[in-house]
Amino acid sequence: MDVVFAKTPQGQAEITSKAGGLTPRVRRVLIFVDGKRSVDELRGMLQADDLQHTLGLLEEAGYIEVASAAGAPLAATLPLPSITAFRELPAKPDPMHQQQARNFMMNTLNAFVGSLGASSLLDRIEAADGHHGLRALYDEWYHSIVMSREGKREAETLRGKLLLVI
Repeated sequence: MDVVFAKTPQGQAEITSKAGGLTPRVRRVLIFVDGKRSVDELRGMLQADDLQHTLGLLEEAGYIEVASAAGAPLAATLPLPSITAFRELPAKPDPMHQQQARNFMMNTLNAFVGSLGASSLLDRIEAADGHHGLRALYDEWYHSIVMSREGKREAETLRGKLLLVI
């Protein structure tokens, strides 16, 4: 299913006011979101390695929203989850999933960035308190992965795997 995003009134205001302090790259993605282009079309136009992450940030900040999926109006489809939405946590935390998320974040950083390049982040991931602590470090983890040559190629796959357990 291909998702189409549209600017919210807040997103429209940001285009003219520039009050949100968006980086030029994130602002450029916001400009290209028009309610007609799918995520795949945007990916072809923008050549952004972290487009899905950027769209998620814009969505969470309220600048864009899902307009349709696979060409059908949103009202005619089932509700879609946020592009970067964390899964809903169970009432009782699952220590196995917490440890899987922690191990995954640490192992991928070691493999793609190296322990020396990510030592501070690795320490904070190890010390993080449960899912909430790991989720607070998610953006920094993703950015570190995307900034590495090999990680850039695998970032979306890794992101999807981590979101299953975090």
